[in-house]
Amino acid sequence: MYATERHEQIERLLAEGGRVSVIDLADRFAVTTETIRRDLARLESAGTLRRVHGGAVPRDRASTREPSLGERLQHHGAAKAAIGRRALDALGDGFQGSVFLDAGTTTGAVAAALSPHLATSGIEIVTHSLTLGHVLSGVPGASLTLIGGRVRGLTAAAVGADTVRAIESLRPDVAFVGTNGVSAGFGLSTPDPDEAAVKRAIVQASRRVVVVADAEKLGSELLVGFAELRDIDVLVTDAEPEPELAFALDESDVEVWVA
Repeated sequence: MYATERHEQIERLLAEGGRVSVIDLADRFAVTTETIRRDLARLESAGTLRRVHGGAVPRDRASTREPSLGERLQHHGAAKAAIGRRALDALGDGFQGSVFLDAGTTTGAVAAALSPHLATSGIEIVTHSLTLGHVLSGVPGASLTLIGGRVRGLTAAAVGADTVRAIESLRPDVAFVGTNGVSAGFGLSTPDPDEAAVKRAIVQASRRVVVVADAEKLGSELLVGFAELRDIDVLVTDAEPEPELAFALDESDVEVWVA
């Protein structure tokens, strides 16, 4: 296969999957990883993609880019719903205790799956998400605590020092946390420093941390890291992680549940 043909296929795979891996491409095209890295370097020079550790992502996926809540609601709806249902296994049968729900559309799927059980379960829900707070406040019998602070319009979540202090005073039994990126080298990350500070506080405060993230987030690295892989207990996603990330998760004793 000529290099130009590989380049065309790499562009197609990138458009379809949102990310390409050097190792996977080398296997697919039966060439060396060095050849693939040269291909990616040429495509990056042409403005087609942006290289990241272990592969490449589309050029518009910068480390500070963050889609709005409305944009995210339109993507991967079925996958997020499946992740939300699978994530509830972290609570087990007859769970009674406190659950912290991070802001986000995937944690929103967890809330949707959990809602029918709230009236009789004895679960105390805590969240800093205005969106989730509004939805859950309408569930009959639900016990809900909404943490306040400065509201960040892009995510409809409370952030800032007051929010972080309030979370630090809690000790929830289980936290469901969303993320914009999960990678072997950088751990969990998000584009905004204020959001990262809140997520970091949630992770550090909670007895058990369940990260919910669709496959598009796997392998991605955003601007601000908020947790190492060893800080979390379970990753719930909709596809098997690539080998490098899978190895890092295993080394960090993180359970991976595929919905």
